[in-house]
Amino acid sequence: MNGKGILSAALLVAGTLAGAALADPAARDEDGLSSAPSEMSVEYWAERSKKPGYDFRMCMYGYPLAKMGWHDAARRIFERCAEHGNVQAMAWAAWTDENGYDKPSDPVKAAEWDRKAAEAGSPVGEFNYGLDLLRGHGVAQDSAAGRKYIDRAAARGERLASDLAAHDYDPESVTPTADSPHYRTPQF
Repeated sequence: MNGKGILSAALLVAGTLAGAALADPAARDEDGLSSAPSEMSVEYWAERSKKPGYDFRMCMYGYPLAKMGWHDAARRIFERCAEHGNVQAMAWAAWTDENGYDKPSDPVKAAEWDRKAAEAGSPVGEFNYGLDLLRGHGVAQDSAAGRKYIDRAAARGERLASDLAAHDYDPESVTPTADSPHYRTPQF
């Protein structure tokens, strides 16, 4: 996540929590749930993710849940938010599927989330899907298409995409050496 993304996420969390603190504790949403601060915890949203329905407020809780090791709840939240068009959640859904955590790693599903984010206009999605295509990881390798996605992301200001293009689209130039063995053999 770049600096703008981190700042945006922080402002979203701060704004939501501030709004919740000022909210009338008796105010209820369509499910009869209030937005009182006691209901703005990770525990609340982990439990809420088990129930059907979408509430945009849950989207900011997937990342902390994942970092806490509550991967099944994080996955439910990322997928629910991504299915409702949240491109940031699409990137996190891809990350969760790529790394596995609560399930075996699924590079094909991860690449599909990257593709959806790219098609929704996310520069991060374009960059990630471009890397998937360059590597042949989760999708058939297609260097020409990968370069197009990388160029699109670079044109939209994604710094890592610009760095990758400047290094002749060599994925090693933008990913840590620790990732190298993971991508050596095409997975599709």
